Amino acid sequence: MAKPLNIIVCGSLVPDPLQTLEPVQTPQGPGLKNEQMLPSVLDPWAACALYEAANLAKQRAGSTVTLVALGPKAKLQQLMMTVAQKAPFQLVAVNAPAGGFTDARETAAELAKAIKAIPGLDLSATLLFGGCASASRDAGVTLQFVAETLGITEFFMGVDELKLADDDTFTVLERIEGGQYLSSTCSGFPAAIGWATGSLPEPPNNPQTGMMNMRGIMPALMKAPVASVGTGGIAYEKTEVPSAKRATVVKKDMAVDDIAKEIVEWIKG
Repeated sequence: MAKPLNIIVCGSLVPDPLQTLEPVQTPQGPGLKNEQMLPSVLDPWAACALYEAANLAKQRAGSTVTLVALGPKAKLQQLMMTVAQKAPFQLVAVNAPAGGFTDARETAAELAKAIKAIPGLDLSATLLFGGCASASRDAGVTLQFVAETLGITEFFMGVDELKLADDDTFTVLERIEGGQYLSSTCSGFPAAIGWATGSLPEPPNNPQTGMMNMRGIMPALMKAPVASVGTGGIAYEKTEVPSAKRATVVKKDMAVDDIAKEIVEWIKG
């Protein structure tokens, strides 16, 4: 009989991308204008990882999904009211700043510390999930830093599919250039998976799942340790929204080839 899995998902909140995000300088360093007032969502790539984890856990009786989230405790609590209805999971929270300017290595160190503190964690039966990118910091290295700190050497990035066999071997499809996939087979655990978008739709809200999750989420938020995560050794001299440039020319009765040539010349200029 296949043994249960510990699936750990690293994911945090990001500002709702539908909002206007304007960078400003604050006493604590660079940040976003009215950042505390901006509505937050679970990072889209981390959300895909969470849904894939929940789907995989269904295939192994007794498997657990743990979401390890780093962010301001008040905003995490607000976010969990929605996320808790999507899939069953346990929450491990770290009360720390989270944003586009936080240092990836410092963030990874706090996430790894929180994972190591999970009671009864057995790395020989563990899969570490996360997003291959982020809608906030998008360093692309945070998950790998976490894996290295935990001693996990099998790492796959940009994964869209994971198939698990009863003997604990699994096959992953990683995105590579040219719209192709690299298929890799791993003989066992642990392993770290950086998910792309996967193939699962967003689960519908389930109030019963939400109520069950919130029984563990609220105590987890209450005892969330405070961590200091900054910008590392990076000094930001200036942050601003890229200026928009629009050059419109209206011409009539041009041949298609002439239009293409003019567009190429405009791009070169």
